[in-house]
Amino acid sequence: MTSSFLVGPAQFYISPDRPVTNNNCTLQFFSRRFNSIGFGSSKFTRNSSLKVAMADSDSNSSGADYAEIMVIRHGETAWNADGRIQGHLDVELNDAGRKQAAAVANRLSKDPKISLVYSSDLKRAYETAQIIAARCGGLNVVTDPNLRERHLGDLQGLVIREAAKLSPEAYRAFNSHRTCQDIPGGGESLDQLYDRCTAALERIGGMHKGERVVVVTHGGVIRSLYQRACPNGRSIGKVTNTSINTFHLYDEDKWTIKSWGDVSHMKETDYLESGFGGDGTSG
Repeated sequence: MTSSFLVGPAQFYISPDRPVTNNNCTLQFFSRRFNSIGFGSSKFTRNSSLKVAMADSDSNSSGADYAEIMVIRHGETAWNADGRIQGHLDVELNDAGRKQAAAVANRLSKDPKISLVYSSDLKRAYETAQIIAARCGGLNVVTDPNLRERHLGDLQGLVIREAAKLSPEAYRAFNSHRTCQDIPGGGESLDQLYDRCTAALERIGGMHKGERVVVVTHGGVIRSLYQRACPNGRSIGKVTNTSINTFHLYDEDKWTIKSWGDVSHMKETDYLESGFGGDGTSG
């Protein structure tokens, strides 16, 4: 698969090309971003988001031997804007998030026919999905708890800049390079998140061969899906709110990516593009 990466300055982020495995647990080593976790939102600029275009995907899903799944991160919440960790906590969209959802819904309404909309059952995703479904002809929204964000245990509800002080054990677990490391307080490991959400997308793909569907979910989930499709790929940086990431799922366990990080719908608006939680914070 051929990839091209356009990375704006707000997304400068480096990671290795492949993981190293040891004792049945994957070790993933990161170079840290120069700045700490990004808080709040910023005005949209043409070069402010990561975009990946995969060159070997088909352009039309009608009658194809794959399911085209447009995976979208939910709109912004007040906790995103504050830099507060959400995980499984059920936070609704703020006004900016609803405007983002309306913008992506308007964009999707102009695309070829969408059969169905799937969503995480958390409010921020479900409300985004409802706005999309209404704009695309009154489609049904099917919720799936397996599309939820990563459970972040004792870190949930904390502002990220205060997490190390308020919950040091959970914060150390969260920053562990061991993907089998869960988080105190009932939090999931990255491996558990990966298994849960990739199985969910595989099931959806199996039901919609030759169709186009939308899945509204969360930043941590989308990063895991990218890893499934591109296991040796470079880091994708932040996954911004309402970005569109299009997967093709074939038989025989084959996944490809048609396009990544599409926020073209934001260029036509004066709305905010945000990204807190779309990176390792899994917000």
